Amino acid sequence: MSFSGKVKEEISEVMSSARHCRIAELAVIIELCGKLEYDSDGTKILEISTENDVVRRKYFTLLKKTFSICTSMPPRGEDAETILETVKKTGVEDLNSPVSMTILKQSCCKRAFLRGAYMCAGSMSDPKRSYHLEMVCQREDQATQLMEIMRHFGLEAKTIERKQHFVVYIKEGEGIVDFLNICEAHVSLMSMENERILKDMRNSINRRVNCEAANITKTVNAAAKQLADIELIRDKMGLQELPPNLRMIAEARLDHPDATLSELGGYLDPPVGKSGVNHRLRKLSEIAEGM
Repeated sequence: MSFSGKVKEEISEVMSSARHCRIAELAVIIELCGKLEYDSDGTKILEISTENDVVRRKYFTLLKKTFSICTSMPPRGEDAETILETVKKTGVEDLNSPVSMTILKQSCCKRAFLRGAYMCAGSMSDPKRSYHLEMVCQREDQATQLMEIMRHFGLEAKTIERKQHFVVYIKEGEGIVDFLNICEAHVSLMSMENERILKDMRNSINRRVNCEAANITKTVNAAAKQLADIELIRDKMGLQELPPNLRMIAEARLDHPDATLSELGGYLDPPVGKSGVNHRLRKLSEIAEGM
């Protein structure tokens, strides 16, 4: 199962003890997946259009716990009317309109709303690869309300129109972790945090390795340039023509081509510090450039 699917499974098991929170979650499920049908005698049937068994299972569980409707069949007749009246949706024209804010007054209800919205319309990339959470809405006003609810919790969500749909998304790992916490998906949260830690460690190690490799390359290239300068001076004028301090460092570099500047200074008598060695090698470079 994908990471996104595991998140949906986990939050589908979160059942609010408060009736008003269950109503909020039902309201958003009906908003995003609801569909009204009528049988031959005009009886109203409240269905949900989804291929996700997690959503369907949560829908019927919420109906059972909130309205004592114990059935796996879509509610109809008076049951359907009662549900629609409770979630403040009274007809086909507003079935998929944004949830009434009178249902979402409390933060706990807003949490339930986000759980339902993610189950119906959400997806999330595997944190091993990237950080991306999105929820796809059919209508712009749905996306606007979803963003407002997310901002209530301090989530920095953005929206984009894609193929006549409106997508609300978060691309930062920290924001997705906060979203999981708000939805009470604590197992998924810990799994993602573990992946974030591993990824940060790998990135840190890679940065150090790359930095060290760059430093080694820089040192090797500098040493090769120093050797080339000294050999040019030796062949053109002879090292014996150099001042004693420059001749000693030139000879030390020829004898120890792989030594660092600090190591090179230790071979001199008396020893010279790294800055002193660097100064002398720069002098040799200036001499070589003048030839």
